[in-house]
Amino acid sequence: MALIELSQLCKTYQSGEQQIKAVDHVDLTIEAGEFCVLAGPSGSGKTTLLNLIGCLDEPTSGTIRLDGEETSSRSVRELADFRLHNIGFIFQAYNLIPVLTAEENAAFALMLLKVPVEQRRQRVRELFATLGLEGLEKRKPAVILADEPTANLDSATSEHLLEMMHQLNHQQGTTFVFSSHDPLVINKADRVIELHDGQLRNDIRRTP
Repeated sequence: MALIELSQLCKTYQSGEQQIKAVDHVDLTIEAGEFCVLAGPSGSGKTTLLNLIGCLDEPTSGTIRLDGEETSSRSVRELADFRLHNIGFIFQAYNLIPVLTAEENAAFALMLLKVPVEQRRQRVRELFATLGLEGLEKRKPAVILADEPTANLDSATSEHLLEMMHQLNHQQGTTFVFSSHDPLVINKADRVIELHDGQLRNDIRRTP
């Protein structure tokens, strides 16, 4: 099922007298459950395209369909509600990892510090009780848009995080769209969508 459909999508910025085509007539379909990366050098349009897909920016022209419905047909409030319930974002400077549940986010740092499992569980339970967040431990979105998710992580942590995301993709069908030029991310992806100067140059599917 097509979860994300882009048709002749363009985003142009004005810089003085010059118009910059950050995204230039991109046609792209991403199915539910895919694990894919937007790859390309800095300035290729990866982040802009990711922001358009996530409705954080509006296209200059073209159409975006999310779950079969054009984003232009939704009000600002409807788009905000859709993002809240369906989309998780990971930016280069992030504190939470939306692919994880709230409970897993709270335990993630403790896990990296090698705190024993039972101690982690106890401390997380106490934290949620203190904050009055009982009942929200298992909440997570259906699609993750991640802009350079490994940019601020060491290689071991990056590997661990990507493997965890890959497992959730296969086990729960969560859709992932990364933007990255990190070979570690690109090698983990089942589909590599290459961008150059805002245009789609290559689309490589791998057997999971």
